[in-house]
Amino acid sequence: MKEKFSRVLPPLSILLAGVLWGVISIFIRKLSAAGLTAMQICFVRLFIAAPLFLVVTLLSSPRKLGFRLRDVWIFLGTGVVSVFLFNYFYFYTIIHSEASVAVVLLYTSPIFVMVLSALLFKEKIRPEKIIALAMTFIGCLLVSGVTGSGARLEPFVALMGILSGLFYALYTIFGAFGLRKYDTLTVTTYTFVFAFLAALPASDVKGLFSVLSGTPSLWIWCVAIAVVSTVLPYFFYTWGLKRVEPSRSAILVAVEPLVAAVVGIAFFGETHDFAKILGIVFVLGAIIVLNLPSPSRKDPI
Repeated sequence: MKEKFSRVLPPLSILLAGVLWGVISIFIRKLSAAGLTAMQICFVRLFIAAPLFLVVTLLSSPRKLGFRLRDVWIFLGTGVVSVFLFNYFYFYTIIHSEASVAVVLLYTSPIFVMVLSALLFKEKIRPEKIIALAMTFIGCLLVSGVTGSGARLEPFVALMGILSGLFYALYTIFGAFGLRKYDTLTVTTYTFVFAFLAALPASDVKGLFSVLSGTPSLWIWCVAIAVVSTVLPYFFYTWGLKRVEPSRSAILVAVEPLVAAVVGIAFFGETHDFAKILGIVFVLGAIIVLNLPSPSRKDPI
């Protein structure tokens, strides 16, 4: 029983990360309605999350704050190249098109992860991965509602959206390199420290704190977005990534748009037509397919 639980826990950890990321719209809408820009909301997450990770690591295991200077590229990769840049491209796409279009382009990330994992880690692209990947992408299309929106997308905006998917995928890749040498806390802590340092000059910090000082209760929402939809999911995802193949992790975490769709329906009265429900079924089906026993699979997870 204990062995079975240990095999199930890593995929569940990744799924939980997707769920916590999926509820982020609750906090974003509240902070956006108060006057914060997308970049300022991103900065708030990093402003609170980075010190939290530093404190937790310092109190629990200060030795984990050490790393070799020659490995700084890993944390520049997870923090600046991935977390900071993917947010920039993602928010740009949302602003210049539609959120549904941005989500679909963002979730091209498993395709990049699968290709990069095959090139860098020599992972085999097994049939069940291809099937699950196809189901995931179709599901994301249906959940987003883009199939019936008739949205027109400028080529440059489309490129920015695809880049958001690429840089989102690179967290999985850089994270896999980092976890070969460092603990989960080390990787996540320095990811957010470097992302915070990159976001600092790009944000209107003075304007941000002007809004927050005018409505102190907003700090509760800032802390919530940092803890519930930032610190906890990144910890769960990075911990699971250490025990699950990168390409499988990228597909499992695609539960995020399902949760986002459910939150939109339950809290904000967004549409829940047949296409969206079918999309949810597709992504859930992909997760089931991905975890079915395979004769060719030798890994226990």
